Amino acid sequence: MPKVTPEYMEARRQQILDAARRCFLRDGFHSTSMQDLFAESGLSAGAVYRHFASKNEMITAIVEESVRDVLAMVQGVARNRPGGSFGDLMADVLEAVKVKTAEQSIAGLSVLAWSEALRNPSLARQLDDLMAQMRTALADVIREHQQSGTLPREVSPEAMAAAFMCMLPGYILQLAMDDSALDGVPGALRALWPAPATS
Repeated sequence: MPKVTPEYMEARRQQILDAARRCFLRDGFHSTSMQDLFAESGLSAGAVYRHFASKNEMITAIVEESVRDVLAMVQGVARNRPGGSFGDLMADVLEAVKVKTAEQSIAGLSVLAWSEALRNPSLARQLDDLMAQMRTALADVIREHQQSGTLPREVSPEAMAAAFMCMLPGYILQLAMDDSALDGVPGALRALWPAPATS
């Protein structure tokens, strides 16, 4: 029997998760059965169970990937804009979320995940942990902006990060429902937090 490579295993795992995303977005978490997932992925039950012991494991993996994607966007934008305004940073994060939603429907999946977390304590704990990581990463970026004088120092970085984290789910919810009213949001953020004038 030929050796199964890690690359092959990862490709099958992604095939299963991609199929699960389609099923969950179409039918919701609870209306999707394991049989639906086998059919959508085109894989046998054994192949699917080799990667995921249950539907809940797939839900958790998808939620973790989606939140980590947003976290990576925050960190990536911050690294690529070391001297930019905070408004630019936030606008770029929202634009990146919109692009990722067009590619992988992370907005719809995020809304489903938040709803599921209300009844699934394990998922709620995982989401809390991932959101805390995102707040910490954002607070670090805010602290740098405060030290450079592009943001006021009267408010703690943690409070500012929490305020932005309150806004992000609203943007994601609107993306999931209807993004037609969101075109001007990045520009509004850039106007609210512009780069300081240089003398």
